[in-house]
Amino acid sequence: MTLAIDVAGLDKSFGDKHVVQDLSIQVEQGRICGFLGPNGSGKTTTLRMLCGLLTPDAGSGTCLGFDIIREADQIKRNTGYMTQRFSLYEDLTIAENLQFTARVYGLDRRAQRVDEALQRLGLTARRDQLAGALSGGWKQRLALASATLHEPRLLLLDEPTAGVDPKARRDFWDEIHVLAGQGLTVLVSTHYMDEAERCHEIAYISYGRLMARGTVDQVIAASHLVTFTGQGPDIGRLAHEIGARPGVETVAPFGAALHVSGADRAALEAAIAPWKQAPFAWTEIEPTLEDVFIQLQGQAEDNFA
Repeated sequence: MTLAIDVAGLDKSFGDKHVVQDLSIQVEQGRICGFLGPNGSGKTTTLRMLCGLLTPDAGSGTCLGFDIIREADQIKRNTGYMTQRFSLYEDLTIAENLQFTARVYGLDRRAQRVDEALQRLGLTARRDQLAGALSGGWKQRLALASATLHEPRLLLLDEPTAGVDPKARRDFWDEIHVLAGQGLTVLVSTHYMDEAERCHEIAYISYGRLMARGTVDQVIAASHLVTFTGQGPDIGRLAHEIGARPGVETVAPFGAALHVSGADRAALEAAIAPWKQAPFAWTEIEPTLEDVFIQLQGQAEDNFA
């Protein structure tokens, strides 16, 4: 197994706020690792430490075989990074933005590389369109083309599909899997559960601490959650009352049904017992990834509190 990322004990504070706390993570080369957690949990800070944009206060390790502190410049040259916000020049065309990126990296065969990137991401017909006039999905394609133009070995994506329509998100993820199949390692932060399920593995960070790690199935199994779904007339109105009962960790309406989860089966069954009769019906189901993440967030201590 060749590790693209192998870091341990990462810490980072800004003033009195401890944003990343004793974080350790390993990612195998050619894998897509989903990086999940609530807003303000330290995901972006971690990504920036991994690619050399931020120096950790403590911790050590390697990224692409380079020391994250002493060899940050080498990591930057071999990493592609898509930020949360579109960061290319809106008053340049698609082709001009890519040509600029090629010059920044000092690439050879610039015209050929730009043409290949445009073709790969379906941008050829729009090459002369101003970046500022693009919709969110096309800006996303341009940002990905720019981030991968220099053929990086590691791709860091910070919520890359926020505000993008489902078709554009699916096309984006299809391209990410093609790149991973060619040996590119991808670490992607996202709030979308369907995107997390398309990753080879996931890591959940909450308020600076890594709380879960593994494949989706492994993370769900490790939660030991029990989930029941209830159906019946206007069952959603029971959410608050059931959620206040002992043993209930999460309650969420799903259409006309109600999902109720908890780690203590006996307590959970006792919590829904008053409504386990007509006109209501309950069925045990597999917990969802969203159920697990809500449980993990409830267990975390807010480092900004």
